[in-house]
Amino acid sequence: MMRSLYSGVSGLQNHQTRMDVIGNNISNINTTGFKKGRVNFQDMLYQQLNAAARPTEDLGGINPKEVGLGMAIASIDTIHTQGSLQTTGVGTDLAISGTGFFVLKSGANSYYTRAGAFGLDEDGMVVNPANGMRVQGWMARTIDGVQVLDVSREVEDLVIPVGGKDAARATTSVNFACNLDKRTPLIPEGASQADIMQATWTTEIKIYDSFGDPHTLRVQFTRVPETQNSWTAAVVVDPENPDPTNTSAGLGEAAPAAGDPNAFTVNFSNLGTLTSVVDAAGNASPEEGNIVMRVAFDVQNAAPGEDGAPVRQEFNLNLGTVGGLVNTITQYAESSSTKPTTQDGYAMGYLENFKIDQTGIITGIFSNGASRVLGQLALASFANQGGLEKSGDNNYVMSSNSGYANIGPSQIAGKGKIIAGTLEMSNVDMAEQFTDMIVTQRGFQANSRTIQTADQLLQELLTLKR
Repeated sequence: MMRSLYSGVSGLQNHQTRMDVIGNNISNINTTGFKKGRVNFQDMLYQQLNAAARPTEDLGGINPKEVGLGMAIASIDTIHTQGSLQTTGVGTDLAISGTGFFVLKSGANSYYTRAGAFGLDEDGMVVNPANGMRVQGWMARTIDGVQVLDVSREVEDLVIPVGGKDAARATTSVNFACNLDKRTPLIPEGASQADIMQATWTTEIKIYDSFGDPHTLRVQFTRVPETQNSWTAAVVVDPENPDPTNTSAGLGEAAPAAGDPNAFTVNFSNLGTLTSVVDAAGNASPEEGNIVMRVAFDVQNAAPGEDGAPVRQEFNLNLGTVGGLVNTITQYAESSSTKPTTQDGYAMGYLENFKIDQTGIITGIFSNGASRVLGQLALASFANQGGLEKSGDNNYVMSSNSGYANIGPSQIAGKGKIIAGTLEMSNVDMAEQFTDMIVTQRGFQANSRTIQTADQLLQELLTLKR
């Protein structure tokens, strides 16, 4: 009889624990990145009244007689199912679609979370503003002038230098893809200057020197007299200056010297495609592949070099591919155009904004129109994420059964993708929790009735003496 009392007590205690877990789930129904808990029960020890007996020649076998001693909690599991994603429009709000955790640091301690409501502190560090923990990843580094993002290194604090400077970059490459109208009138011998101007097409684009000062690059195409498929191109930098800039152009890897010619001839096929280029020295371009002119000009408003000569800047003028149709100079019977022409230089700028893509790469947007990779967020995955221990503040820590953190970029080794401007909502289902609450309440009531009934039996036993 006492056994039933203690079985009822174990039922009350463990149903109360289940109710505690349900209450915690419901209280966190709107907690960002929260993962619900679940209580599993199991029966407890059994008292054996009679052991089992095997069959004999005269009698069959006998089953054991056992009385249970109540129930116990088998496990309290954390259910890591995906929560719904809520759009916030805040660039530093991040959600993980799939497996993985954000990595946070507090001193030397590492924490892991699904709650991505991050922000920046006064030093530009990406942090959890609720507790100041620093978000981990990899910062991009410049090595020998080349920007490198090495995700094989140990993770580090992510810093976004809002308002930081982006150094000016000198133009090293200009791409031309204009069309020269084949219908342009041919220039007769002895043509006037007006006739020549009618057969000329001028293109201009802004380029930059190493100080970030802008310069106007003008390339003027003029039909070669009495020819159908050849144009003379003259390259001039800052043509409007009272003192013309010394500009020269030529084929080959070496930069043309000051005083070299600045003109070259562009030849087309009868199909309107580029065939060759010949510079003023008579050097011809290859019969196939890309055609690149080397251009150099004197940088004005710059201190002379050690030899007293003006500082010269070099860049490649990419005219396109022999026989190509895309991103190549052509000659078709359509209006002359300059679209598209691009160059890779820019003035000094300040970081104005940044964005985070699905791989966690942070790209800075600068006031000079340039964009540059600043770093990349790290994600952690575990062999047994259910073995992680909750440490509060929406964080988890490793346990002896979770396995070590496998830290790497998103969308690699089974990790999910990062979605900026969204937050992952709690995965608690209110209908499910209320149903479990009803079942738990009934279980608690039933166990209390077991105790009450056992107590009545004891009372009857005590009154037998009367």
